Amino acid sequence: MPAVELVQGDITELEADAIVNAANSWLKHGGGVAGAIVRKGGRVIQEESDEWVRRHGPVPVGGVAVTGAGRLKAKYVIHAVGPRCGVEPIEKLREAVANALRKADELGLKSIAFPAISTGIFGCPYDAAAEQMALAIKDAMPHLKNIERIIVCLYGEEAYRAFRQVFERLGLLHGS
Repeated sequence: MPAVELVQGDITELEADAIVNAANSWLKHGGGVAGAIVRKGGRVIQEESDEWVRRHGPVPVGGVAVTGAGRLKAKYVIHAVGPRCGVEPIEKLREAVANALRKADELGLKSIAFPAISTGIFGCPYDAAAEQMALAIKDAMPHLKNIERIIVCLYGEEAYRAFRQVFERLGLLHGS
């Protein structure tokens, strides 16, 4: 079973085979986590994202797309499209996380790092997003063949506290 870790910090600095981007359906990476990933990883990530959309169309809510990671420490960026809270069902967040985990496992990756998907401009409260993400991870863990480490990287103390409380309650952290 993979180890699950919560860390507070900048996801673009993490050592992981893949980092997950909190993406929109058109894979336009202007602000938030997406903007930080392109600023740090380089324009090539946006170019590969544009090519992905040209070939496959917009990514549905709950879906994922994969690009290279440019200058980031990761090998891949898995772009997961979470729901806009109040517009799309929050359960779509669970689907996005499950699809990102499945894709990373298919790619034979050992580690994956997630941000707090849908909590920024998409407006989901931290506790609700944490619940959906934790349930997706818990459900997927027994089926993962390659992934050894799942990291959830939270930007800021408030997000970290909210996620920690939910992940501990659901028994996902060592010692909980």
